Amino acid sequence: MEHLTLDTFKQKVFDFEKNKEWKFEGELPCIIDFYADWCGPCKMVAPVLEELSKEYEGKINIYKVDTEKEQELAAVFGIRSIPSILFVPQNGPPQMAMGALPKDSFVQAINDVLLKPAE
Repeated sequence: MEHLTLDTFKQKVFDFEKNKEWKFEGELPCIIDFYADWCGPCKMVAPVLEELSKEYEGKINIYKVDTEKEQELAAVFGIRSIPSILFVPQNGPPQMAMGALPKDSFVQAINDVLLKPAE
């Protein structure tokens, strides 16, 4: 699971300095976990994301953003509470979920948002 910095985020997800409108730069749909080391619920989400990254390898990417180190990124998305989970489909706008989701909620979102075939 890759930790994104401001620069890698702009390369792999969304270059918000170049584009005003949402434009996904990645090749695979992704989940971005906005977290902090001191956050208890974030620690509960981490192993779930580890499992999912193995189960969906080659289908989706899972990234982490440390909101303490990457305050500008957190500000771009208006992150107020953590964990905040951003589901980013290949096409269409991303969807944000707040809080420590159980694994089945992730699986449902992956299937409904990320892997749903384009109509």
